[in-house]
Amino acid sequence: MKTHIITYGCQMNEYDTHLVRSELASLGAEFVESWREADFVLVNTCAVRGKPVEKVRSLLGELRKEKEKRSLMVGMMGCLAQLEEGQQLARKFEVDVLLGPGAITEIGKALEAKSRFWDLSFREELTHHLPPAPEGALSAYVTIIRGCNHHCTYCIVPTTRGPEVSRHPNLILREVEQLKASGVLEVTLLGQNVNSYGKDQPGFPSFAELLRLVAQVGIPRIKFTTSHPVNFTDDVIAAMAETPEVCRYIHLPVQSGSNRVLRRMGREYRREWYLDRIRAIREAMPDAVLSTDIIVGFPGETEEDFQETLSLYDEVRYDSAYMFIYSPRPGTPSYKHFQDLPREVKVERLQRLIEKQKEWSYRQNQRWVGQTVEVLVRGAAKDESFAEGHTRGNHPTLVPATQAPRPGLYQVRVQQATPHMLLGEVVGAQAPATIPLLMA
Repeated sequence: MKTHIITYGCQMNEYDTHLVRSELASLGAEFVESWREADFVLVNTCAVRGKPVEKVRSLLGELRKEKEKRSLMVGMMGCLAQLEEGQQLARKFEVDVLLGPGAITEIGKALEAKSRFWDLSFREELTHHLPPAPEGALSAYVTIIRGCNHHCTYCIVPTTRGPEVSRHPNLILREVEQLKASGVLEVTLLGQNVNSYGKDQPGFPSFAELLRLVAQVGIPRIKFTTSHPVNFTDDVIAAMAETPEVCRYIHLPVQSGSNRVLRRMGREYRREWYLDRIRAIREAMPDAVLSTDIIVGFPGETEEDFQETLSLYDEVRYDSAYMFIYSPRPGTPSYKHFQDLPREVKVERLQRLIEKQKEWSYRQNQRWVGQTVEVLVRGAAKDESFAEGHTRGNHPTLVPATQAPRPGLYQVRVQQATPHMLLGEVVGAQAPATIPLLMA
């Protein structure tokens, strides 16, 4: 069967796509570059914001038109599939296979079925599944925990992915070992809240302990996402500071700098707690690179609330940020109980925040000019005279292509910096597996 998979959303969706792709490959699927060539099109969906939902709606419309012309099977998986909103789309656009995020291991049964196949259950075997290493990849994801026990008023994830369930540490370590054997140089540990790892399973290591265990496998670079400020405890900070393989890049979503808005969001912490975590990080790792998520225009956000977000940005001095206009999602408490702000107010505030982010990203990136950093080069950039990669701090980086003829780890002296990237020259051979602590 000629198959094409389209993925929207987060790194977890990318990991799930890899898992399903490996399942389909074991069943003899042949993967093609375009859905127009495929007999089976599988859409991995996101439901966190309205924009990816609209993209799925538009794609399903095109696929239904294609089904009228020829024999074509259409599947839908991911967070949107778990929601009534997604199920309504599946009915409207005649989707043949519908799998929730907890049932993706049922893809084989779905293809064997002679009629429409829907499964929205949370299968325990998903936690025990061990996908093969991605072929030829230098970077890879490893899911360590699924689901979320926090209940932010704007977030649909606890509904779509269920409560937190940690994977057995032996499975995680086996997967990382497979990745190392395949040549992977960088692993990112994934979860809706990685810091909660092990809390649901007596006898499992804590997240801090897991970081140290994964580092012992010997992969040069270890990252993780996403963290919740409530669970970003001192032992995690210590594990990062004391373990050279763990990159000093921390994505710590704040969402708002206003305590009033944080309460309405159900975020379980306040500005003061968040800033205390930032101070602890800076004390242990002065060279840490920090990024965050911020929601602009949450229902009830006043200009004073927004100014508190801007002032927090100045106090933390983020290296980068993912900034979003609040998007009301059906089924969330904020959708049911709060009145949305006018779009023009949200857009205007987002533009001001973007300008703030550009200012700080430029200033933070400038500190690396003149320093030598380790860059994982992935391959040619759009401008093929350059090769592109990223530092241990996740900075996109360009070097002359002639200086990095193949993918791998390189030592690079930074010559220029923009708000969005670093530019430099390769100053040595590929970096050794043992790397110094103080590095971008």
